[in-house]
Amino acid sequence: MSTIIEKLKRGEPVDAVSTVAKDEDLIEDYVIEGLLDGSIVIPRNKNRPGAKAVGIGKGLRTKVNANIGTSDEYPLIDEEIRKLDIAVKAGTDTVMDLSTGGPLIEIRKEILARCNMPVGTVPIYQAAVVAKDRHGSIVEMTANDIFSVIEAQAQEGVDLMTVHVGVTWKTINALQQQERVTGIVSRGGAFTVGWMIHNNHENPLYEQYDRLLQIAAEYDVTLSLGDGLRPGCIADASDRAQFQELLILGELVDRARKADVQVMVEGPGHVPFDQIAANMRIEKEVCKGAPFYVLGPLVTDIAPGYDHITAAIGGTMAAVSGADFLCYVTPREHLGLPTEKDVHEGVIASRIAAHAADLVKGVKGAADWDLAMAKARKALDWQEQIRLAIDPEKAATAYAERKTKDIDGCTMCGDFCAMKVVAEYLGTEVESC
Repeated sequence: MSTIIEKLKRGEPVDAVSTVAKDEDLIEDYVIEGLLDGSIVIPRNKNRPGAKAVGIGKGLRTKVNANIGTSDEYPLIDEEIRKLDIAVKAGTDTVMDLSTGGPLIEIRKEILARCNMPVGTVPIYQAAVVAKDRHGSIVEMTANDIFSVIEAQAQEGVDLMTVHVGVTWKTINALQQQERVTGIVSRGGAFTVGWMIHNNHENPLYEQYDRLLQIAAEYDVTLSLGDGLRPGCIADASDRAQFQELLILGELVDRARKADVQVMVEGPGHVPFDQIAANMRIEKEVCKGAPFYVLGPLVTDIAPGYDHITAAIGGTMAAVSGADFLCYVTPREHLGLPTEKDVHEGVIASRIAAHAADLVKGVKGAADWDLAMAKARKALDWQEQIRLAIDPEKAATAYAERKTKDIDGCTMCGDFCAMKVVAEYLGTEVESC
């Protein structure tokens, strides 16, 4: 079975293209052009034809991803499935299973079966867990162990895979010369570096990249080239190690496109606000317009418990400046495995950031949503305001908790509501003022 790109090159119709074009209110030719030049991807494994087609990239609505997954301390399948349902209800566009505890294959298969949208993974997590169980150490895994996990997950139907292919000896040398404060904060990056140093060997995902591309092409898996050297604190942002990896990823984007494999690139991380725009422009230049998938970025290090807010601040600037895909950050980032409530708040915060950016980018329909809300507020139509809210349940609860009497306005202003006063004394003239 051909990949989406191969079909488009032969001029064949692709249902996923039609779906994305309709969802984005764009003509199909625009989506096709973006897929062929690599500025748009549609993560959709050939073994999951029933999953929703979601477009990510240039000119499309900024998308949001929610990470879920178990850990050794919380290997609870039922809890992660509830998180999946919560993330979907809150409006996430994709889900990534980052499980490292419990029955990993069973968890992933359950998520794939229950989720009707693109599902991603980081295969080296499973490879590392298996190596630790079998050999007592992560660094004892072999290259074949890693590739067997990748192929197995592709067969299961995983649509999107994060692969840390840019972590090479050249990258490690740049890191060693940099003297970072937090070193490596990516789990996949850390596993890869540890393996390379222990085995005195090049990263097998980089060394055997063509093998990786063959698997991705066979199952039409979209590759997300991971940022194993992303900065883990503000002090480490925009350093040589980060950009050395990005330069390598740019070369690997070219090779993926030549193999008709859809590809995007992952980015930082912790970045001060004034450096975000430059980071986005550099990625777009180096990676020739590949969709950019960013974690946050978090604009300060001092807000544990509120990092969904620091990430939303950075995410808006990132998306305005070219990022296409925001990975949510929950309030519990840096503190522990997120709860169900954290997942909900993380998705909503990231969606707010994405929508705020879409207003600036002129994405179709974005401004219409805000205009509808403004008109509902002008009309003091509380039910319509709640219906239009990005989180209707919270809006309804917040309104009801402070509604102490039957008034047209809210309890912030009551009878002194500015719009009510203007309407009462100026009537329809307010519309022409």
